[in-house]
Amino acid sequence: MIAIIDYGMGNLRSVQKGFERVGHTAIITNDPDQIARAEKIVLPGVGAFEDAIAELRRRELVGPILSAIDSGRPFLGICLGLQLLFDVSYENGRHEGLGVLRGEVVRFELPREYSVPHMGWNQLRIVRRAPALADVRDGDHVYFVHSYYVVPTDANVIAAETDYGVPFCAAVWRDNVFATQFHPEKSQAIGLAMLKNFAERA
Repeated sequence: MIAIIDYGMGNLRSVQKGFERVGHTAIITNDPDQIARAEKIVLPGVGAFEDAIAELRRRELVGPILSAIDSGRPFLGICLGLQLLFDVSYENGRHEGLGVLRGEVVRFELPREYSVPHMGWNQLRIVRRAPALADVRDGDHVYFVHSYYVVPTDANVIAAETDYGVPFCAAVWRDNVFATQFHPEKSQAIGLAMLKNFAERA
């Protein structure tokens, strides 16, 4: 069973539909017991970091998420779900994250010709080929919507990068944890291939 964590923020149904399109059932849940029983965990998200981490704590979901990761179960973070894995975000202040990966979440500081948020299609450059990226080629396009990006302390966790004025981390991979700044569920065939790979290979 794939569990998509519901903490009141995120494109839950579109992620669920993405898995359904590649032949896999995923449930949307905020029940810690269901999360504890799930074979694979997905943490999606859109919106503000501060609100998201507050909701995860209020709903007592931090413990089940960390336990799932510590147990070695495959974990997929999407967009804000990637950022929440890191130590700290500087979005509207300073806010502590889950601390699964070392590093920080910072805002784009770009010349005027670049609009922020970074929104739309952009190309990936594969750095390390995580199982979810098995069918992805350098230059494939995926869909982004974000004003902040992660800066890992350990560059070895970076799985893919994208250039938007500056190169930035577009995906991370360490052991059973894979997470993307882009939205696989909105990235058409390439994104669906990633969801399928996560469901079948992770």
